[in-house]
Parts: sequence; C-alpha cells; structure tokens
Amino acid sequence: MTSREDVLDSPTNWVAGHIRRYVETDGAEGHEWRPGVFTLLLTTRGRRSGKLRRTALIYGRDGEDYLVVASQGGAPEHPAWYLNLMADPQVEVQVGAERFTARARTATAEEKPRMWATMAAIWPAYDDYQARTDREIPVVVLERA
Repeated sequence: MTSREDVLDSPTNWVAGHIRRYVETDGAEGHEWRPGVFTLLLTTRGRRSGKLRRTALIYGRDGEDYLVVASQGGAPEHPAWYLNLMADPQVEVQVGAERFTARARTATAEEKPRMWATMAAIWPAYDDYQARTDREIPVVVLERA
C-alpha cells in the first residue's frame, strides 16, 4: 500500500505541483527552477487521447527559438510529450508570464551538436542521460508560430 507521503513525494505529483504553481503565479514560482536553470511549460495534444497535456521542461535559447531536450532521464523510450509533438507539432508554450503558439521540430543532425552543447551547459546531467541509453536523445526546437 502506498502512503500519503509516497504519493506526495512521487515525481508525477511533484511535477504537477510545479506546473500548478507556475500557471497560478504566471511563472513567478517555477520559471527559475534552480539557480540559473529555467523552465518553460510545454502543452502538446495527446496523440491517442486528443487531450491537451502540459509538462515543465528545462529550456535554453538559440536566437529567437527555445530549446528543450527529450531526455526522460536517459530512459530507453522517448517521453510521451515528444511522441505527442511528433504526431502534432503545433504546441503552446509558457515562459514566465508569456504564452505563445509554437511549432516544434527535432534539431537536424547539423544543428544538434551546437544545441546539445547549449543545453548541457545549462544541465550537465544531459550528457549522463545520453551515456546511459542507446536511444539518441533529441533536442527539440520550439519556433514561434
């Protein structure tokens, strides 16, 4: 049997709380997740359910574009949000109080090394995640629509 504390400390519950606070405060709580590490909220449409799904992700910038990494901590499968945007690349993004529509795409082979370096400088664990999986972890580019 799961205790209340186990549920409250579960990653899913923690992420849900982070997203709730981010939305309720227009990013005043949650945009800067850790010192120097910023998160955005990405909303995709479920590829099977059709329901809107929101997740919080560490982001970086490449010019005007936002970058996120589909790492799932180095799991062997892509995260659900990545599979969703592959099916429907039209997404909603919230960065702090700003909300906008974007088109998501996977970085090209030519772009990825530079973009990966940008993201690994923000969150060095991405290199560890890639080392622990055979899956090529994608960098996703979010371009304003």
